[in-house]
Amino acid sequence: MIKKSRVAVVGGSIAGCAAALAAHRGGADEITVYERADGRLAARGVGVAVHGVRYAELAAAGFLDADIPWVGLSHRTWYVRDDSAPSPLGRPLTESQFDFRTYNWGPLWRELRTRVPESVDFRTGSAVKQVQLTSRGVELDGEPYDLAIGADGIRSLVRTAACPGVEPEYAGYLAWRGAYPESELPDAHLWPKDQCAYVVFDGGHIVIYRIPDDTGGHRVNWVFYTVPPPGFTLPAEGGRLLTAELAGRLAEITAHQLPPFFRALIEATPERERFVQPLYDFTAPQYATDRLALVGDAATVARPHTGAGAVKALQDATALQSAFVAAGTGSAALAAYGAERTPVGRTMVDLGRSLGRALVQETPDWGSMSRDDLAAFWRRADGSGAFGGSRLPRD
Repeated sequence: MIKKSRVAVVGGSIAGCAAALAAHRGGADEITVYERADGRLAARGVGVAVHGVRYAELAAAGFLDADIPWVGLSHRTWYVRDDSAPSPLGRPLTESQFDFRTYNWGPLWRELRTRVPESVDFRTGSAVKQVQLTSRGVELDGEPYDLAIGADGIRSLVRTAACPGVEPEYAGYLAWRGAYPESELPDAHLWPKDQCAYVVFDGGHIVIYRIPDDTGGHRVNWVFYTVPPPGFTLPAEGGRLLTAELAGRLAEITAHQLPPFFRALIEATPERERFVQPLYDFTAPQYATDRLALVGDAATVARPHTGAGAVKALQDATALQSAFVAAGTGSAALAAYGAERTPVGRTMVDLGRSLGRALVQETPDWGSMSRDDLAAFWRRADGSGAFGGSRLPRD
């Protein structure tokens, strides 16, 4: 246990709340969370998918439970547009078992936030400007701590202090994201409630599944992967990504390459419910030093194809909690945590790149693929077997 320790957590999203819980359960006497946003995090409404086995592990560790709203998926079906298909869903290519629970990011964060003890000093609207290592610990804007945990995302200030020079690398394509009320979707009954749809087309695919909303109903969450138009350049940080050019790219593919049911979903989703996410790769060469630890996107950003973004952040927190409980000192705990989780980051980045090539950058002739062809295709793409965090053991 790390008793008599002052611990800072930089970032208060899912990863940050989980890290604060890990430090509390690991015995830290004082915990401060710095979150730059002013309390609007729960407004985020994108989907999070958790593999069933991962749910059991995370529930056993105390990070998820049955009280958090979720939707159960049992199978994944791959669809391609075929104008001769009898169903507006398109022509199914294959179907496989898909044991996942899906969550809405906002309610999931809110539930984790309520689990953070009142003894934790959770400072919203508080952006850390400087992380400095000292002979006795670490200082955040001059305030001393024994340890600091970076849960501050892709542009992590804590990572810069722990691993100078590590920067995200643009993957070369984008994810358009959105969600739409199931109750307003025409012919929603045609699409099974426990199905995750992979809708494939030349140069990309869409992942579509239901998530809870805040009223006891469902929203249809979609993630649309493809390359941007020729000549596209990323705007400066903070610049608007959902430009007319990108909206036109989405509209063109939607109109000409999607089956009618899924075309209607994309076209019905209003612009205010859409955003564009540039995809990046990177992983820190070390998840911890003797005073600093990295969790979630601060440690590794793998492409969302891996199905393990928020899941991996919770797994990081679970490993950190175990290290805190088992170790006699903070530095020993962070050494154990880093040894366990650093290799996982490399695995997830490699997996994301492999899936990106297969599903976006070097897509096959989907329409000509048989069921066996598609099964072999997926085995090649997921060579590590780590999709959904399904092979990320903690021992």
